[in-house]
Amino acid sequence: MNLPTPEAWNASLFDDKHHYVTDYGESLIDLLAPMRGERILDLGCGTGHLAYKIALRGAQVVGLDSSPDMLKLAQHNYPDLEFVQGEGTNFQFDQPFDGIFSNAALHWMTDADAVARCIARALKPGGRLVAELGSRGNIHTIITAVQNALQAFGYYVFRDGLPWYFPSIGDYASLLERHGFRVIYAADFDRPTPLEGETGLRDWLTMFAGAFFRLIPAEQTEQIIQDIETRLRPALYRDGEWVADYRRLRIMAVKQADAAT
Repeated sequence: MNLPTPEAWNASLFDDKHHYVTDYGESLIDLLAPMRGERILDLGCGTGHLAYKIALRGAQVVGLDSSPDMLKLAQHNYPDLEFVQGEGTNFQFDQPFDGIFSNAALHWMTDADAVARCIARALKPGGRLVAELGSRGNIHTIITAVQNALQAFGYYVFRDGLPWYFPSIGDYASLLERHGFRVIYAADFDRPTPLEGETGLRDWLTMFAGAFFRLIPAEQTEQIIQDIETRLRPALYRDGEWVADYRRLRIMAVKQADAAT
């Protein structure tokens, strides 16, 4: 069993088994409140569904993602929209944006300072960032089980080797303020998230946790995943389905007119 890394995500699997990522993100569009004629960047657009919903409100949308497979499906789904391959830590556009929107993507960009710098540079003065990402403590139960299972098989995962960036409100607000933003809304909340079917946890690990298993032989990966399922079943398996211990951070910030870029 060979698990993908974020750069090699299976876009069809994402849409089929993990559409809840998009479903939960729809309400974030209301916070963005895009207006007709505005220029909006969907940072980490994935397969393009939320970019399309923003476009339905009359905005001109550009989707940016690092995954070629995600972008290929996004362009197939929505051929009239513009999608660009690029890294969240190093992107630049000729024309500035009125707003930058990001759902469940910023926590994959572990150089958060570089991302904030790019966001600030890409926004007009007075432009807004609206984002949701995993917050401190997100999937703590899952991470602990993965680490313990790997250790039981003779592997060790260093804390600074995790593939995610899960900040607190204070951490992320301070980061944005250093880059010339004024934070006008922030919320940190638990969101227990059902994972589809009996194989929900396994599907989640296959989609999102490939970095843990990159150097582990396929046959041993299967054994470790079975061990993880056994460890997590008492805590995260309820009424016939797996429920991930998600915790989210929603934030809205405005680029101040005197911000340096």
